[in-house]
Amino acid sequence: MENQEYSVGLDIGTTKIVAIVGRRNAHGKIEVLGVGKAKSLGVHKGIVNNISQTINSIKAAVSEAQSSAGVPIRKVTVGIAGKHIRSLQHSDYIMREHPDKFITDDDIEALKDQVKKLVMLPGEEIIHVLPQEYKVDSEGEIQEPVGMHGKRLEANFHVVVGQMGSIRNIARCVREAGLEMEALTLEPLASSEAVLTKEEKEAGVAIVDIGGGTTDIAIFKDNIIRHTCVIPYGGGIITEDIKEGCSIIEKHAEQLKVKFGSAVPELEKDSTYVTIPGLHGRPDKEISLKTLAQIINARVEEILEMVNTELKAYGAFEQKKKLIAGIVLTGGGSNLKHLRQLANYTTGFDSRIGFANEYIANDKNQYLKGPEFATSIGLLMESLKIRDKKQNAELQEPEQPAETKTETQSPAAETTQENIVQQPEIAQPEHTVSEQQSKRAAKLTFGQSLMEKVKKFFEEVE
Repeated sequence: MENQEYSVGLDIGTTKIVAIVGRRNAHGKIEVLGVGKAKSLGVHKGIVNNISQTINSIKAAVSEAQSSAGVPIRKVTVGIAGKHIRSLQHSDYIMREHPDKFITDDDIEALKDQVKKLVMLPGEEIIHVLPQEYKVDSEGEIQEPVGMHGKRLEANFHVVVGQMGSIRNIARCVREAGLEMEALTLEPLASSEAVLTKEEKEAGVAIVDIGGGTTDIAIFKDNIIRHTCVIPYGGGIITEDIKEGCSIIEKHAEQLKVKFGSAVPELEKDSTYVTIPGLHGRPDKEISLKTLAQIINARVEEILEMVNTELKAYGAFEQKKKLIAGIVLTGGGSNLKHLRQLANYTTGFDSRIGFANEYIANDKNQYLKGPEFATSIGLLMESLKIRDKKQNAELQEPEQPAETKTETQSPAAETTQENIVQQPEIAQPEHTVSEQQSKRAAKLTFGQSLMEKVKKFFEEVE
């Protein structure tokens, strides 16, 4: 199988590292070829804090994905999150040299490159430059300026910024795991690709991706990214609260949260208990499910209040910026029972759980249905988009390599002729002469080559 036929998304999370290999089928759906999953060691709240452990975890996930897919993995599209991520709004413009010619993708890239030269705070680096809307001369609110005429091309941008050290650490881990990083994508943007519909993005929607170490937020309105942020709390801190509140080990705390956890204590009965086995002969411990729900509720409400603060910062409660499609909850933390009801009550917006298999063609056993795979599948979709763009660019310019080759050969040919003139006493080797003849023959038209063959035939007869 050719490497161009498939792509790979690599999600380096706080609790798990997932590698998904897939390709696009004839109907445009994604066909998953293989999945690899490994426990994430060395990542805390989305930030790498142990290089060697992270490399080993990446290798384990990629190795499993390679085995299940039966293909070698070389390039990956990687997700990035963490509390160091921030976003800002910026406007910029360029003056086009040839306003009589229509605007092309090159003009858009030139404008983006200009924004990428923005001076950031010390130690920061631009991750994404996302255009929101364009203005050509005096005409504003343009979504697609390509093909239009104008002198001044202006745009509003959503710029995503991260700490340079954290970005370099992720790149190093990927490189030392024997992989090439095809692209680096903000995780909430990847998740939105996997679980949001075009209608939701147009109406106005906020995706809230509750991971193990962070909660990532991305807000869309009119099909434009409006706001992104990362909250440094996720499902891991809920497990930590259960561990401390119930005085049990982390393994049991995680199992309690997953199997019996609830975000709304009022919906749990006082008389329902679960028994936790004691350590090394110690007596078993009984824990009330209502008490468990109260511990979970306190932390989940805090996270949702932070989400609410970000919604207010964007202006989601204003009439013009209202999120008609509400909130989409995804990520492993969204599996928590009654979370949707609590989100409705806390934020005042309708919410739903975003499943990651809406674009998957062959998920028969529903393995990838869980929202915990939303980011991984989104990264795979992003990688497929990059491949599609490269292939389209190659198809649009099929004759350029031949022209370039001719241009580069002509100076060499002239140099060879000069050498022959300057040094007539040196005989050309036979293979060089034959090479020159073959090159000359290649440049002849069909009729000329036919005449050459006829002439050569009569010479041999004589």
